[in-house]
Amino acid sequence: MKITTTNNVKERRLLTGMTQTELGDIVGAQRITIASLEREKYEPSVGLAMRIAKLFNCKVEDVFTEVKKD
Repeated sequence: MKITTTNNVKERRLLTGMTQTELGDIVGAQRITIASLEREKYEPSVGLAMRIAKLFNCKVEDVFTEVKKD
């Protein structure tokens, strides 16, 4: 069984009207990192996850969730 991370970064970003570049600039990441994160091809560092959650005014676990895959 593999544990991976799913997220709702794209949905939250779109609700705020931000581009990937704008989000990246605010949280200190490149646009390509945000794009990879939204496609769930990249798992963020703890620091990046915390900065994203803080920006969206929520807990890290409200944005990122661990899921078990067979």
